[in-house]
Amino acid sequence: MLNTKLVTWALGLWAAITFVVCVVYGLVTPQSLGMQGFLEMVLPAFTWLTWWGFLLGLVESFLYGAYAGLVFCPIYNWLQRRWGGVKDRTV
Repeated sequence: MLNTKLVTWALGLWAAITFVVCVVYGLVTPQSLGMQGFLEMVLPAFTWLTWWGFLLGLVESFLYGAYAGLVFCPIYNWLQRRWGGVKDRTV
């Protein structure tokens, strides 16, 4: 059984860290290879290279990751209870 709180926090932090890595990648590569267009498409109201946009993108990324954990854990735990149990095997 997965701990929903733990997985939710882990995925939220993972998504936030990934957002920061994407922004840094966008800053060190040419604009044609950068993440500006992608981040502006997937994060509502995100604007490139503003403090407000960065903070908003960071919060949105964390919330997307937390949402994934909140949805994934109950589904996984339900499937684990239903089909993942070890069955008694007699030889």
